[in-house]
Amino acid sequence: MKRHLTLIAVAVTTLLAAPAHAQSSVTLSGLADAFVGSMRMAGAPGRVDQVGSGGLTTSWFGMRGVEDLGGGLAATFALTSFMRVDTGSAGRFDGDPFYSRDANVGLSGSLGSVRLGRATAPNFLPTILTNPFGDSFTFSPLVLHANVNTSAWSYRTTPADTGWGNQVLYTTPSFGGLTATLQYQFGEQLNTTGNDSKKNVGVNLIYSSGPWSAAAYYERDQVSNPGNSAPLTTVVAGVAVPETKKDWMVGGSYNPGFAKFFVTYGGAKTEVADYDAKTTSLGVSVPVGAGSILAAIARTKVEGAYDGSRTTGSVGYDYFLSRRTDLYAVLMQDRITDRSHGNSIGLGMRHRF
Repeated sequence: MKRHLTLIAVAVTTLLAAPAHAQSSVTLSGLADAFVGSMRMAGAPGRVDQVGSGGLTTSWFGMRGVEDLGGGLAATFALTSFMRVDTGSAGRFDGDPFYSRDANVGLSGSLGSVRLGRATAPNFLPTILTNPFGDSFTFSPLVLHANVNTSAWSYRTTPADTGWGNQVLYTTPSFGGLTATLQYQFGEQLNTTGNDSKKNVGVNLIYSSGPWSAAAYYERDQVSNPGNSAPLTTVVAGVAVPETKKDWMVGGSYNPGFAKFFVTYGGAKTEVADYDAKTTSLGVSVPVGAGSILAAIARTKVEGAYDGSRTTGSVGYDYFLSRRTDLYAVLMQDRITDRSHGNSIGLGMRHRF
């Protein structure tokens, strides 16, 4: 009997000690962000008092997974959705695809990674990494100028969303802190004219070393997002004309310890709509107590069929109750040439899970 128990113990120990060649893991995670605010953008006819979602970060949830295939190769997937915690609705807005944040599979290894499906556009990471308000589509001046049109301003500088569907992405390994991502989005439209099909192409560069970081991107956009990648168009004399838009940005940050400083410069140009926009932004994040004072300003100057400018500034305080939970307060002013000024305020809470 003792011999049998010894043999069983040896067998179990051998199995437990055997190398696992196909380990896998799936992570469920997300973020909920809600705020109460009084919002008025420049040129708006009135003020909106509201409970909103995504004051500092767009709320989201979902899952990511990785499987070790051996030899340094891994399979990956991501399925994540945006949501509006103020109403419980899916997506950033009505009509947003359910998995509008991520829906992709890929392979990664020593030569980099390749992903297929929906993922971030080239503009997204460089934009959020080079301003103190990160990916706030409510209070970040740089993000608002890049991605959000208003009733008085239709010159956002990234016309094809912060995420692209139907795309192939290749990300290089890190070279001394520098990585590059090349992206190609298929328009997937029926081609009956013999012309090249519409598509989006882009690249971004991200560098980080010690207190310094830098980022840049370039896009050539011909199809819209999200949805079915319909061609971008501009209405001329009542007719929708196919449009090609180019946008780019360079920026960086420096953190000497007592504060973190941000700066960006970029542009956007259209062929049919006939305008050339240039955007400059400055920002700073100063640690104070258990949180940070945040301040940023962005100015976009447009020349062409329309000549005018927009200047937006925000200042706030982000206080961390724990590593996963923070409270924030932000004041924002928005100005557009020949339009009434807009002033907004928001108080909110953000929780990561």
